[in-house]
Amino acid sequence: MRILGINALFHDPAAALVIDGRIVAAAEEERFSRRKHGKRPLPFSAWEMPEKAAAWCLTQAGLRPQDLDAVAYSFDPALARPAEAMGLDDPWDHLRLTYAREAPGFLRTALPGLDPEIVRFVPHHLAHAASGALAAPGAETSSVLVLDGRGEATSHLAARRVRGRLEPLYGQELPHSLGLVYEELTEHLGFLRSSDEYKVMALASYGSPRMLEELRRYVHPTGDGGFRATGVPWHELCSPLRPGEAWSREHADLAASAQACLEETLLDLARWLHGRTHDSVLTMAGGVALNCVANSRIARDGPFDRVWVQPAAGDAGTALGGALLLAAEGGGRTEPMAGADLGRCWTDAELEAWLKTAAVPFERPPDVAETVARALADDAIVAWFQGRSEYGPRALGHRSLLAHPGRSGNLERLNDVKGREQFRPVAPMVTTDRAAEIFDGPLPSPYMLFVHEVAPEWRERIPAVVHVDGTARIQTVDPAAEPLVARMLGCFERLTGLPVVVNTSLNTSGRPMVDDPRDALECFGSAPVDLLAIGPFVVRRGPFFATGRPDAAAGAGAVR
Repeated sequence: MRILGINALFHDPAAALVIDGRIVAAAEEERFSRRKHGKRPLPFSAWEMPEKAAAWCLTQAGLRPQDLDAVAYSFDPALARPAEAMGLDDPWDHLRLTYAREAPGFLRTALPGLDPEIVRFVPHHLAHAASGALAAPGAETSSVLVLDGRGEATSHLAARRVRGRLEPLYGQELPHSLGLVYEELTEHLGFLRSSDEYKVMALASYGSPRMLEELRRYVHPTGDGGFRATGVPWHELCSPLRPGEAWSREHADLAASAQACLEETLLDLARWLHGRTHDSVLTMAGGVALNCVANSRIARDGPFDRVWVQPAAGDAGTALGGALLLAAEGGGRTEPMAGADLGRCWTDAELEAWLKTAAVPFERPPDVAETVARALADDAIVAWFQGRSEYGPRALGHRSLLAHPGRSGNLERLNDVKGREQFRPVAPMVTTDRAAEIFDGPLPSPYMLFVHEVAPEWRERIPAVVHVDGTARIQTVDPAAEPLVARMLGCFERLTGLPVVVNTSLNTSGRPMVDDPRDALECFGSAPVDLLAIGPFVVRRGPFFATGRPDAAAGAGAVR
């Protein structure tokens, strides 16, 4: 079966293609449109479809819309209730539901030739659950926990996977929502809600949870698999911040208290679920599952032996989950994700043509991994553009900014390059076989979705990647899956004695992650990055600005 998955209704529109149970392609619309998160999560934008992402997925497989057997749309309007009946203050939500009901027609317009009769509405949280349980390796019998802002009428799903079937066990009805509470806090602290929640998580490390007892009055588990989470009087707890306004210890304490309250509630939900299933594996999805601090708490203190989190845990992942669910329901066997590199890529010849068209001087060194390692050892900041782009919000060694972890000033330097707040950390990448001697936490950790304690003897050696609380959100690199990245790490260790490299996403503040070669060149040209490694080619900053003009680039590309 050839199944296209579509996420479109709220935010992070995306498309994914599953053929005979195998994941062929998945991409977010923001990588094509260059609009962060694709769109704002407003009822007025609910009609917008991931047209470019869907068209690319089909092209990648050589398919036309009329070749599809089914399309999974990750929201079922038949399960929704009016916003006011659910206790939500969203007077235009009826417009969102109207657009959802008309999705088959919108998709026919976006993908000419598509038969709208093959579009199937998949319940939002089941799509999330499938994106975790059906995509996780070694999880044919497993528990699954989904938490986000909202779906049709709930904000949470506890379920179990047994082979290709998902059995729902509990769903928390709205208005109670851990995701919406965290969004409210994000806005209260002057950040963009439904976008900047990870900033609250980072800020929490600078505070103390002294407001936890007060927050527990409004956010707490109920002991039956559900929770209460609504009506938090944020203004009584702490003064609000305007966007860009400096935060104080009071604001950090509020963030720390909310983070602790979230972790307590999630841990209770995990324990309840384990009490029902007695499984050894827990898979997680939904936007709340991008909270890597909470994930680590569940892995450390929870009852499951292994926790696996969908790398595209936010709404983008429901495109993949919806497609996998229909594939499983069709009786086929679904294959787990081999990695998050499911997006676009270019051949060496295509990359060279891009560079020549851009009229920039470039080199093709004997080994781009060694060249990059030497540049990093000399304290260069490197833009790393290799292979297929990542599905989800994390840069995992395909669209990354790299730096030397042993220079403490590189944290501030990278935050300046990216134009973001200085309290935000950057992450380390390390090969899987070296991780345990430096980092204590769930291993392997290929998707950067857990935090790890940094061994005390390493904190002064790699200060750029150590957060204020002594932790790091690591990415482990399997040399068999990522041989080029692993070779670069090996070269860097031979030169510096450090098996770790700084890895953060290749983008600047408020912009989506770089996806195509034009994006890479534009980012390189507008940010103080020293070297661009794009496929086997290298572009250096000095020559780029000295001769990177059409009237001075007659020899562009001649350097080898």
